[in-house]
Amino acid sequence: MKYTLLIAFLFSSFLQAQNAGYSLEIQHDPLFKFASFVNVGNQTYHVEDIHKNKNLIYKPLLSENHSLGFTTDNFWVRFKLINTQLTERFYYLETARPVTDIANLYQISSKGIESYKSGDQIPFNQRQVNHRSTVFKIKLPANSSQQFYLHLKSDGETINLPLNLLSESEFLQNTYNQQLFLGLFYGVLLLAGIIYLFFYISLKERSFLYYGLYVFSIALLQAALDGLLFEFVWSDAGYFNSRLVLITALFSNLFLLKYCEYFLNVKTHFNSLSKYYRAIYIVIATLFIGVFINEFTLKIVYPISNINGLVSLLLILFTVFVMRYKRIALDVFFSIGILFLVVGLLGFVMNNLSLLPNNFYTENSAKFGAGLEVVFLSLSMTNLIRKLREEKEASQALALKKSEEISQVKTYFMSNMSHELRTPLNAILGATQEQLEQIGNTVDNNCLEIIKNASYSLLSNINDILDFEKIEKNELQLKKDVFEPLPLLKQISANWQFQAENKGLHYRFEIKGQVPDEVVGDSDRFIQIINNVLGNAVKFTQSGTIAFQLQSIFISKNMNRFSFHISDTGIGIPPHLQDDVFDSFSQMRNDYKRQFGGLGLGLTIVNHLVKRFDGNINIESQEGSGTDVYIDIPFEVKNMKSDRTLVSTDLEKKDKAHILIVEDNVMNQMIIKKLLKINPKFTFEVLDNGLKAIHRLQETTFDVILMDLHMPIMDGYEATKIIRSGQAGSRNKNIPIIAVTADAMQETRQKVLDIGMTDYLTKPINKVVLFEKICNSIFTVLEPA
Repeated sequence: MKYTLLIAFLFSSFLQAQNAGYSLEIQHDPLFKFASFVNVGNQTYHVEDIHKNKNLIYKPLLSENHSLGFTTDNFWVRFKLINTQLTERFYYLETARPVTDIANLYQISSKGIESYKSGDQIPFNQRQVNHRSTVFKIKLPANSSQQFYLHLKSDGETINLPLNLLSESEFLQNTYNQQLFLGLFYGVLLLAGIIYLFFYISLKERSFLYYGLYVFSIALLQAALDGLLFEFVWSDAGYFNSRLVLITALFSNLFLLKYCEYFLNVKTHFNSLSKYYRAIYIVIATLFIGVFINEFTLKIVYPISNINGLVSLLLILFTVFVMRYKRIALDVFFSIGILFLVVGLLGFVMNNLSLLPNNFYTENSAKFGAGLEVVFLSLSMTNLIRKLREEKEASQALALKKSEEISQVKTYFMSNMSHELRTPLNAILGATQEQLEQIGNTVDNNCLEIIKNASYSLLSNINDILDFEKIEKNELQLKKDVFEPLPLLKQISANWQFQAENKGLHYRFEIKGQVPDEVVGDSDRFIQIINNVLGNAVKFTQSGTIAFQLQSIFISKNMNRFSFHISDTGIGIPPHLQDDVFDSFSQMRNDYKRQFGGLGLGLTIVNHLVKRFDGNINIESQEGSGTDVYIDIPFEVKNMKSDRTLVSTDLEKKDKAHILIVEDNVMNQMIIKKLLKINPKFTFEVLDNGLKAIHRLQETTFDVILMDLHMPIMDGYEATKIIRSGQAGSRNKNIPIIAVTADAMQETRQKVLDIGMTDYLTKPINKVVLFEKICNSIFTVLEPA
């Protein structure tokens, strides 16, 4: 009996509280304790009907943010406000969620009923208070008590019943705090989304793409829930605005799953789980379609999408637990981030499903979870970036190592090819030159000239191939030797005159001005330029004339410019091809490549070499009429007459110059011996590897060594190092060593000089150059090592 009386007393006290008025200045309890609500289902009532209807059964609000769950019913909330002051007071009432479709407030007084509209199904500017939230401004006359009714309805979303009555100052402070919180929240999301989309653009890693899209979709979802999209984007309300929450929620669900699937490598580690991910993708697509079918499907999509989101979180958690169980490496920040996300979204979903009490923390749990999740997942993505960077650096290091190995192999191949091709050419040219000097028969001379010219043509092609490889690597360097240009030009001209006249062409060689006796430069590259241009003129001319003109102009006392003009009456160059004439393999793009042959590298190399000489080259051509090539090359003039006389005099004073030839190839031995026999002052010995040379040096004194580089047992490099170290005798430590090699690579030249050789000579051997290098080496004072 006592318990029955107690319950009756409490219930009657509660009903009295519900009917009592609420004064913000007097009561310390929140407004919801003085309010009650009724569900009238699908029936539509006017406020007067609700006010007069005494049969409606009102229920108390159980919390400050009472949740009614997913519903399309009409709800009416009633409460009474009292102003005990002597002046009228203004208050702000915050209620419902920003996405509630209909939120209308009715104020009943002795003067009648005043209504105030809100909700997101009317244009934003028609709201009583232009605020993102559902807010009403209330004016209470002095010493008055007035009844209020609040009508709420939604299209299937969850409805909450917060009743926060605030003074004007409290409302402004509350708005400021909300803006600060939301600004920080959306700023973090926007920044994270942009950063990771940029990472995707640069790294092409899909997890960055899906994470960036997920962050943006979360930001849009929260902006829809907070009423920001309605306020600033779709302020006219309508069809699309009423579906924004569902659309953004489904996209958030999709991108979260895709991100986790790629980040966790589900297909690699757990292919069997992929089917569950695909099943949820199908559900998301189905729900997305249901959003737009009709009002009934829209109503049921709300709870199903929340349940689907809950299932998605459980699937992600299950994947993480399986990875932990199988000891698969998993970033710790990812685990923490997912934990916060799961807790936050779990609270949000369960709050929507009315499984948790409605309060500030459960209502904003998604914001807290998403914010912390973004922080920790960003740290996780930072680790991923570091991992990708380390993988890329390792990949680049491996690629660099492979590239260096390939480059070394390529260099070795080119060096070896140069050696193998030049060695027989050296023998052919040496033997041919010797026979030409000895035989006077015209027929035999013509045959030998053909052999010599063909060999020089082959040598030119070999040089082009080697130089092209150097040009590609930007490693082509010019030597600075003293040479006599006029004999070289006459020899080149004679070679091509022979070729031209064999084709029935007229050939003319003309020199204007005084040509200096000696200039400083790279004679081999100088010859190569003229050879290539004259070769093209002869090759592309079928009838007419080849004209080779040199004009020598002294720019100053020590500088001279060679201006070459090489013209032909050949096929010429079509206008549309003239811009590409210096490109590699340009001949291969022309229709006449089979007719004339060639490598298509000549003018490319000529252009590069002329620039290396600080010169200029220009080509003028008319199709069918011929081509004119103009080349200007500056040279430093060097007067070496006195030096050469001194060398010659010293050589005459010396009884003999004893030379050690270290060469394994029999043909090359024969050529060098024949060349040295021409000068009676030279005596020599021949050995076929470096080891024999070391032993012989310990027994006999030599004036100079002609050292091949590629030999069996001990090559020229190793032998030179031993000689320079003094192991072949202290008297030989500074003996002149001239590298005589078929390896014409720039790296080889630099290498032989670096290990201590005195000079460098390439095959085929030019007699004049050989004698000059021997004389210069013998009478050059070497500093003690």
